[in-house]
Amino acid sequence: MPITKKQPILVRDLIKREDLQLTPWTGESGLSKEISNDKVNRPGLALAGFTERFTNNRLQILGETEWTYLLSLPPETRRRTVERILAFDVPCIVITKGMAPSAELKEAGERFDTAILGSTLTTDEFSHFLIEYLEPYFAPSIAVHGALVDVYGIGLLFTGRSGIGKSETALDLVERGHRLVADDVVTAYRMRRGVVMGTGNELMQHYMEIRGVGLIDIPSMFGIRSTRVRKRIEVVVELEEWQDKANYERTGLEEKTTTLLDVELPFVRIPIVSGKNLTVIAEVVALNHSLKLVGMNPAVELNQRLVDIMKQKKAVKYDQEDYE
Repeated sequence: MPITKKQPILVRDLIKREDLQLTPWTGESGLSKEISNDKVNRPGLALAGFTERFTNNRLQILGETEWTYLLSLPPETRRRTVERILAFDVPCIVITKGMAPSAELKEAGERFDTAILGSTLTTDEFSHFLIEYLEPYFAPSIAVHGALVDVYGIGLLFTGRSGIGKSETALDLVERGHRLVADDVVTAYRMRRGVVMGTGNELMQHYMEIRGVGLIDIPSMFGIRSTRVRKRIEVVVELEEWQDKANYERTGLEEKTTTLLDVELPFVRIPIVSGKNLTVIAEVVALNHSLKLVGMNPAVELNQRLVDIMKQKKAVKYDQEDYE
């Protein structure tokens, strides 16, 4: 599936977020401007006059340091300084810690049609909450046909053809105390450092379609603790019908991977036959991945033990048969 890119966010939509505690100081000026990425900038050097590497396409934050510097300038110098910044057509300017903008900044904001916003949060708090919102929104994403379940803290993404049993496996895991993230359509998005997160459709996120039964409401049936909004995708589990000629993994020495949003993830292929307990196998997949995260690999350890035993036996036999 093609990678989806989100539409820009309008400044007026950003103000609606209660966690950012934003207040416009310039009325309607600049509220229709767009924020097109998840980066922020503190224009310290640009305020001092160095604008050669000024990243003007980012939301600009004026913390206490930047604002104290501006207030130390004479009014006319301050006016030229803020106009030099706003001439770059920045998305908007946010002043943190509840500090009020000067008359020069408000006038320049209205003249350049750029919103001047204020937040009662500290600079660090505001930056954290803003990036926490913008990064998932602008992250590259795709829609995956499958089910995502948090099993023992490991995000298992079940894939496979329609009707193979993904939803039924997820439902059985929920019944055993694990947590459903999304069923049928999982929205996967790539965060920084190659972390792939998964979530569901806002409208149908924690509903599940069970063939022969219909739609069921997981939180109502199993309690609010049976679901979660998002989870890191850590292992992709593909369900498929048993094929006699297929070469299925028997030892686990060869670790397979698959690519999702250009990120390599561990991949497990589980053949389905009558009577196989997929739920228990899924739990084992999660537990086995947890062991590998702490440096324990049962297949590798057993293989090394066998190698060591064979070396010891060979050495003993050589000593016994050496009659010279």
